[in-house]
Amino acid sequence: MQEPHYYDVKIEWNSERKGIMHSSVLPTSIEVATPPEFPNGMPNIWSPEHLLVAAVNSCLMTTFLAIAQNSKLNFTAFTSNAIGKLEIIDGKYMISEITLQPVVTIEDEKDKERAERIIQKSEAACLISHSIKSKIILEAQIAVANLV
Repeated sequence: MQEPHYYDVKIEWNSERKGIMHSSVLPTSIEVATPPEFPNGMPNIWSPEHLLVAAVNSCLMTTFLAIAQNSKLNFTAFTSNAIGKLEIIDGKYMISEITLQPVVTIEDEKDKERAERIIQKSEAACLISHSIKSKIILEAQIAVANLV
């Protein structure tokens, strides 16, 4: 990919501290709001903070899927939890770190080291992680499926 790509996202305020986010190329919208930890924040609605952490986590997954496919890694499951740490640094709020906790399930113990290398490579290649200032912490686990 040599040429730039563009991703359009439109947001429209609809009431209080929330709005609706759309993209001209996607069929669904997402309701977003100020998180409940802030004044007038709203529970149970995606926040910009959630979306930032989700972007890093989903980038890890999609990068892993591409590298695993190219590497012909046989795996049966991929899940990942991500935790973003919001704090005040130099007088400004920021997501200072994001901890990624992927679990890759493989069928054969002999693939464990290769799976570990692929998940490490995936985190290193994630374009979203490269685009932000937050520290990324990878706590990967490789599980071997119990075949019965």
